[in-house]
Amino acid sequence: MGIIFIFCMLPVLFGIQQAIATEWHESRQLKSRVEQSIDLSEPFVNIPVSMTDRNGRLFAEQYIEWRNPLPLEDIPDFVQSVFLLSEDKEFFDHVGYDVGAIFRAFAVNTASDDMQQGASTITQQVVRMRFLTTEKTYERKFKELLYAIAMEKQLSKERILEIYMNEMYFGNQVYGIGGAATYYFSRPLHDLTQAEMAFLAAIPNNPSKYDPIRHYDSTKKRQELLLTVLAKNEAITETEAELLAQEPIRMNVKEKKDTYAMYSSYVLKELEQLISHTEGFAAKIASANSSEQRQLQMEALKRRTAEVVAGGIHIETALDPKKQRHDETSLSSLLTVKNLQAGAAVIDNETREIVSVYGGKGYRKADFNRSYQAIRQPGSAMKPLLVYAPYLESGPFKESTPVDSSNVCIGNYCPKNINGYSYGTTTLMEAFRHSYNTTAVRVFRQVGIEEAFSHLEPFHFSQITSDDHVYPAALGGLNRGVTPLELASAFTSFIDGSYSTPHAIRQVKDRNGKTVYKWESIREEVWTPSTTAIIRNLMEDVVLNGTGRGITYRTSYTGAKTGTTDQYKDLWVAGMNDNYTTAVWVGYDKPASIQRLSETKIHLRLFNELLKD
Repeated sequence: MGIIFIFCMLPVLFGIQQAIATEWHESRQLKSRVEQSIDLSEPFVNIPVSMTDRNGRLFAEQYIEWRNPLPLEDIPDFVQSVFLLSEDKEFFDHVGYDVGAIFRAFAVNTASDDMQQGASTITQQVVRMRFLTTEKTYERKFKELLYAIAMEKQLSKERILEIYMNEMYFGNQVYGIGGAATYYFSRPLHDLTQAEMAFLAAIPNNPSKYDPIRHYDSTKKRQELLLTVLAKNEAITETEAELLAQEPIRMNVKEKKDTYAMYSSYVLKELEQLISHTEGFAAKIASANSSEQRQLQMEALKRRTAEVVAGGIHIETALDPKKQRHDETSLSSLLTVKNLQAGAAVIDNETREIVSVYGGKGYRKADFNRSYQAIRQPGSAMKPLLVYAPYLESGPFKESTPVDSSNVCIGNYCPKNINGYSYGTTTLMEAFRHSYNTTAVRVFRQVGIEEAFSHLEPFHFSQITSDDHVYPAALGGLNRGVTPLELASAFTSFIDGSYSTPHAIRQVKDRNGKTVYKWESIREEVWTPSTTAIIRNLMEDVVLNGTGRGITYRTSYTGAKTGTTDQYKDLWVAGMNDNYTTAVWVGYDKPASIQRLSETKIHLRLFNELLKD
């Protein structure tokens, strides 16, 4: 019977042998495949961006994940002990995985439903957080072990522990013990008590179950268990554990600062420009030989900007919060007509900094920001820059200089004045005061198109090209147009004849407080003193006697130039007083006539508000 039984088992034994051989072959293939796929490069991590106003007060934070990474030496030994003793007591002795931990975890978890211990080492948890998913498959677990071994070979124990402490998930989109301290207690980690540190350490085991905002009692109970573990391992005494457990925990949950979204959205746009200028992207884009090369450089700039933002930066700005708040409130209250919109920018005359921007009524974060994104034809608001200042630069002219304001035709181009009126010889001031189109075109032709446009080069209007070098440009008839911010910036040249591009950003610092980006302070003379003085007089006359009547005269000087495009689709006012230079556009996002609103002088009323302190 024994012999018969042996013969009967031979096929079974053969089958088992084949199965083992197959499994061994597959495991060898898996090991080889996994080892070849191991990549321990640093993952992409987003760290918050913060912005402060001109007074150094925080007004905006940009983040999806709240993080505050800390070097290991800045993480108290007490916090490190909590995680090491509760998660991986043999961390400094194993090679990335710990077979014995599997058996210990089984014993601990059987004894208690609350104080759970996992079989994964801290190294394995770092691998899972950085490189793998949490799916429960044989291949994923096998890959985790190989990654852990590779990580232990490439990084020191201290570096692995530092990564672990900074990348653990603490719920509510909070990562790392440093981020948890500033989020749940609004204080840096080193300012917390040991009881508060242990309270935070309770969260990562199960961030949903131990969410301290929703499940405070559960978090507190686990904190007490962690303190017991510390006492059992003689990290603290039992008396100390009891005293820490009795200490009240009062959270001060962080509120995300996100005021003045109109301004902060522009700051991020300017940040891209600052990086482009500083790191040479602007020059490469300007010198690109084809649209494909230009596009590649622009994409590279966006990637670089995203990288800088993700690294965590602090941006110091020129925002005047009082002015921004006033402008947002007052302009929105005046835009009572359905769908009527406006865009504006205000620049401090002394510092040449952007202190306020208006993105539009009902503006919400990431919306279309009309202060710097609304590109519209400027109408006659462009005349001081493109026509009259270049004309004054070309000869010894003044306000009383006689000019021909009669009808004019250049080829088939025959511009008309408002209401079709024709005028004879007038003074330069009279033509400017009433914005005669025929005069502007004649003066523009006398200066010369190319010469006139050369005076715009310092202002870097983004949408003005050689295609705009035609006579209708004298009346603001451009292919695309300008933005309120661009126009306000150019008008600052009439403060004293000099120009430096206005900015919102003062400097950009990294997480360690080191300045990494800052605009160069470059100012150039663009108008002679006589031209500047005459243009200022002409604009003041517009306010007192011309198309700007209705503008309030609050300081020793107020000057402006209005602009209206064909069929009253756009209304503009650009100008200044002693304190501010500003430009405001009014219209519909989908262009339509606003002639009736022009008669109510809505654009002048908005301009008045922008010049208020």
